[in-house]
Amino acid sequence: MLRLAAVAAALAAFATPAHARPPPGGGDPALAPWFEDLRQPGTGRSCCSIADCRMVDARIVRDHYEAFVDDRWMVVPPETILRRYDNPTGHAVVCWTPALGIMCFVEGPGV
Repeated sequence: MLRLAAVAAALAAFATPAHARPPPGGGDPALAPWFEDLRQPGTGRSCCSIADCRMVDARIVRDHYEAFVDDRWMVVPPETILRRYDNPTGHAVVCWTPALGIMCFVEGPGV
C-alpha cells in the first residue's frame, strides 16, 4: 500500500502543470504574471508547461518570422504566433523544446 501511495504521489507531481517563468539568466521576476498568461493558440495550454519561454532575436524573412533558438535560426510556424501587443520584455519571446519545437512566439518591438 505504501508503494502504491508513493507511485500515486510521483504521478501527481508529473501531472501538475509547470508554471511559466521569466527567462533564464536573471529575468525580471515582476514579469512572471505576463509569462504565466501566455497560452498556446488553438489549445489554450500554457506555453511554458514543458519548457521555459525565453527572449530571443527574431527577424522577418520574406513572409515569415524566424527566431534565433538553440544557436540557429528557426522558422516560426504561423500557428504558434500570439497576437499580443502587451509584450513588456522589449524582445521577441519564444517558447520552445527540442521535442516539440516552437510552441509559442510573441513579437518583439521592431520585428
